[in-house]
This record gives sequence, structure tokens and C-alpha cells, in this order.
Amino acid sequence: MSLRRSARLGALPVKPLLPKTPLVHHSGVAKPRKTSKPKKTSTTQTPTTSTPSYWSPEPPAVTDTTQDPEKQHAPHTNNRLSTPSPLNRPVDPHRTNATLLTPHGSSVNAYPINLEDASPSKTGLPRPTATTGTLLEKAIAHLIATDSRLRIVIEQHPCPLFSPAGLAEQIDPFNSLVSSIIGQQVSGAAAKSIRNKFVALFELAGSGDGDTGSVPHSRFPTPQEVARCDIPALRTAGLSQRKAEYIQGLAEKFASGELSAQMLARASDEELVERLTAVRGLGRWSVEMFACFALKRIDVFSTGDLGVQRGCAAFVGRDVNKLKGKGGGKFKYMSEKDMLELAAKFAPYRSLFMWYMWRIENVDVAVLTG
Repeated sequence: MSLRRSARLGALPVKPLLPKTPLVHHSGVAKPRKTSKPKKTSTTQTPTTSTPSYWSPEPPAVTDTTQDPEKQHAPHTNNRLSTPSPLNRPVDPHRTNATLLTPHGSSVNAYPINLEDASPSKTGLPRPTATTGTLLEKAIAHLIATDSRLRIVIEQHPCPLFSPAGLAEQIDPFNSLVSSIIGQQVSGAAAKSIRNKFVALFELAGSGDGDTGSVPHSRFPTPQEVARCDIPALRTAGLSQRKAEYIQGLAEKFASGELSAQMLARASDEELVERLTAVRGLGRWSVEMFACFALKRIDVFSTGDLGVQRGCAAFVGRDVNKLKGKGGGKFKYMSEKDMLELAAKFAPYRSLFMWYMWRIENVDVAVLTG
């Protein structure tokens, strides 16, 4: 179901402050992101109106898209860098490092903010190995120590995804997953239109004012609201029958508690993939991209992404231009076995290695949205 070729879709140029950061996309869909307020801890009530709806490979505040119409679709949270990002929150390569928002507005982290409260006996999780201030430093040091050839590309292209600012991003997982389903196999403009209509179904139902003008983006429907909405009503937003069924099924899993922000924050990498790929409409590639770019998990590696495959082939010295015209099916540039063996030595920081494989192959992709 999920598309796996990150180079087949439209790309957006990136401002020179962060040299051609690889923006990854799902069916060429570039999604809007709302302005976020200063980040809060896991025990703090956070208004959902301030939550970014989508994830992207770079903290959008790094670039200014306000004057470029072609970049208006790119996720942005203009206030993200206006407040110092926390540096001491415990994180771990095999857990969610982003702050997740619940439908009720509270925030959830895998580990409590105080390191002394993050012991295995208290959390039931492995002891965290880093903080939001040290995770990227440790990952970069490991990559360079493993293969010094990466030093140049790392110095030329700083990765903001796992920086303190990137890790401070707040994600509504239900919003993000619904939006990724909406964006499958449609253009960015079509996805934006459908999403606006989808949100309007619930905004208008709750407002009672009859105003059908601009669609507010301040409120995304809760899983319970979407689960109660029948398929014909969902289809009036422009969704296909199958996508309406996918979204309703996803909403039912969140509404029942089978999926939750708490589970997504604490689950192991293997459990996360197992639980999400069991949802109709979410393939393995979509889940891997969601885990990396939304949840900020730093040990994700996707062999099914064509851009990653090409980057790995180029990294080991293969001529990808010659390989492009040959057969070989899905893994024409590099076998899955060889990709896994190459990436294994970069664990537990394979997400960062994957990010640089996109850079090595110079893959320009608009927005990676599951």
C-alpha cells in the first residue's frame, strides 16, 4: 500500500542556511504545520491548538518560507526556536524521543524529565543512554568513528532532526497518521484540500455558526469524533472509500486505547512496527518514516526507500547511474541483505545514517509524512 520511492515525487528547494536538507515525502504531499507554543513537560497540559500537525526532516524554523509560495506547504513552527530547547530530558535510541500529545491536550514522553526518576525500576524501560542535549552529539561521534568518510558530509549538512530543537517538537500522532493516509497517492494541493475539508467536517459540526468560509486549522478532530463519523460523511471531504475506511479504522484503534500516545512513546522499535503495520492503510515504509521523522526514533533504517538504497550504493562506490538502467527489480541498486549489513555497524543510530544516505545521493524530497 505505502509508496516507497522517495524520489518519484515533487521536491521543494531548501534555503541555503541548511544546505539542501533532504525532505522526504509521501506521494509528493507537502503538509501545513501550525505554529507551536513553548514546549512543556510530560505532566503539563498542552493546548492542542498550538500543536504541529506534521513532521519534517528539519525543524522548519530554520528556513523562512513566508515569502516563497512554493514552500507554503512545508511544515513550519515559527516559534520553535524562540524558546530555548530543553537539554536535559532523558532519551534513548530505541524509544520515542519526541513529545507526543494526547487527544485531551496532555503531553507524553517515554521518560520522565528528571534523570533520577528514569531508572528501569521506576519506568519499566531500559535506562536512557542520552539526553536531548547529547543525543545528536553521541550519534555523530559514533558515525564518524565507524566510518570517517562520513565526516565531510556531516560537516557540510548538519542534521536538525535530532538536535535539541528537533527533539522539542510536539507531535499529535493521530493527526500525523491521518494526514499521511490522506496524502497517499495524491498531489500536495489535493491532499491539502482534502485535509481542510476533513477538518471542516468536525469544525462546522461543533461550531453551529454556519460559517463555511475559511477552514480553521486550530483543531484536529479527536479519534472518538472520527470513529463516530460514518463512511459516507467522511467521503464528502473528498476521501476515497478505502481511505475513509482506513481513517475510521485508525480512529477506532485510538479511541479504544489499542493505540495511544503512551504506547507509541514507550514501545520498543519492533513492537511499534508490529502494532502500526497491523492498521489498514499503514505499510512498513509509512511506519518507518513516521517512527523516524515524527517520533524522532534514531535507530530506524528503511531498506524499502529508493533514495536510501541509492545513497547506500553510492556510499560503497557503486555507479548508481549505470545501475539505474539495469534490471534487478526492487533492489536494483543494492540488495536488502547488503543494505542491512552496511547499516548494522551504525546502530543504534541508523536513522541518522539513513538521513546522510539521502544527502549523499542528494535526494530532494518535499516532506516526509508517513
